[in-house]
Amino acid sequence: MDEQESVVIQETELKEESQNLEKEKARIIVVTSGKGGVGKTTSTSNIAVALAKLGKKVVAVDADIGLRNLDVIMGLENRVVYNFVDVLEGNCRLNQALVRDKRVDTLYLLPAAQTRTKDAVNQEQMIKLCGMLRDEFDLVLLDCPAGIEGGFKNAAVGADEALIVVTPEVPSVRDADRIIGMLESMGKSPIRLIVNRLRPDMVRGGDMLDVPDIIEILAISLIGIVPEDDNVIRAANRGEPMTFASKSPAAQAYINIARRILGEDVPLIQFDTKPRGLLGNIRKILGI
Repeated sequence: MDEQESVVIQETELKEESQNLEKEKARIIVVTSGKGGVGKTTSTSNIAVALAKLGKKVVAVDADIGLRNLDVIMGLENRVVYNFVDVLEGNCRLNQALVRDKRVDTLYLLPAAQTRTKDAVNQEQMIKLCGMLRDEFDLVLLDCPAGIEGGFKNAAVGADEALIVVTPEVPSVRDADRIIGMLESMGKSPIRLIVNRLRPDMVRGGDMLDVPDIIEILAISLIGIVPEDDNVIRAANRGEPMTFASKSPAAQAYINIARRILGEDVPLIQFDTKPRGLLGNIRKILGI
């Protein structure tokens, strides 16, 4: 073997080693909540878009079998042909089921089956699917069914880490506490908190939980606060996640969450939630 051949072999080995290291960095994140209607799917779509715009190859997976909505929120429902159940049952290849978002080249959707029940996929199959996705993407976001039933466990089993979406309401926080316990028992880490639909005026009036109270109850780290924003509804109806172009407060909050997921040190947006005046202080003290 001459010197030139030796150099080529070494360069090839270094390239393969580098590629393997990149694969090890692939992350699978389940986005979940204790109850429905807290903005879990909206959070998944906006964070996925923001991560893709930051240069990562991302797939948003709708893991809510039978209640598919992520395709609609992302504006890709008309392009869905296959779903991930088809992939697992051998009816199509993975790349046939993936829907690439033409607005961002590195963003993909993997839809759920609309006409199947949540027990159509077991935990072993979900682990297999996550392994397939890990080889293809930098980040995988799993939009998980709400609640603690089998659908949640099946969707979360293949994830490395978790984002918990809560609204500043007692039922949402209480149910999230149960989900966190289950995720901890499954070995998911880190588990981080998104407080969604915060209304500072209601917090000041004592009619909504404040963020420090939520953190104290749930005892997990905070990754972002998303304020109440009418643009969320408009974007969902248009099928265009806000993080594509909007400069709204909620869009900026989701972009900041994506940057924190990637390890950036991004300060949290500060909201004025202190009670105002004597009446506000009395209500805060009495908890009414």
